[in-house]
Amino acid sequence: MITDILKNRFCQNMTRHPDLQWEFVEARLNENTDAFEALIRMEESGGEPDTIGLDEETGKLIFCDCSDESPVGRRSLCYDDEALKKRKKNPPEGSALHQAQDMGVSMLTEELYRRLQELGPFDHKTSSWIATPDDIRSKGGALFCERRYDVVFTFHNGADSYYSVRGWRGYIMI
Repeated sequence: MITDILKNRFCQNMTRHPDLQWEFVEARLNENTDAFEALIRMEESGGEPDTIGLDEETGKLIFCDCSDESPVGRRSLCYDDEALKKRKKNPPEGSALHQAQDMGVSMLTEELYRRLQELGPFDHKTSSWIATPDDIRSKGGALFCERRYDVVFTFHNGADSYYSVRGWRGYIMI
């Protein structure tokens, strides 16, 4: 059951959320049963969701993908469906943004990606698409992040590009 998986991960990774108790998290989950479907999909695609604390503005719990590398079930995708349609040669199976919408989650922002990286080293061998501002996306680009040499980098690429080591990380707030 997803609750047991989340509880075990929560207890094994207290440094991600030192000010939270499992009973509080469990109560929030039970108040928002719609979140279970998204968390199950995150888990099934290799994301290993865990809470990384509370959102300062809303007080909501932030659950995001905490797998060491970009989730294995969400790689080799271009950024969005617009880029997918423009890809004439060797198109990928789909797009990161579409997959996120289907799962009922949002792609990490650069701010949340960097917050996650403060909690541990992620994406040493992979990279992750992140939510891209409209002014960059309207010019054909998209952003991704990775950690190399103990530094978090934000890069750009054509939104229609895709690589076997680039996926995306998602989050939900409860």
